[in-house]
Amino acid sequence: MPFTRILVLVVGVVAVAMGLLWVGQGLGYVHWPAKGNFMLDQREWAVKGALLALLGVIAIWWSRRR
Repeated sequence: MPFTRILVLVVGVVAVAMGLLWVGQGLGYVHWPAKGNFMLDQREWAVKGALLALLGVIAIWWSRRR
């Protein structure tokens, strides 16, 4: 697997993880790293997180295709 595909795979996995964290924070399910975080219970961060996770899934798909 060429270096570029490995890099895109790693970036995709990180994007999915970060996107899901943002969705959890935006919907108020995840109160990490702090209770006073500006992202908590803000629906716009749930939408941004969902888009980031989707881009991560696309990056993973691209890196795994032949």
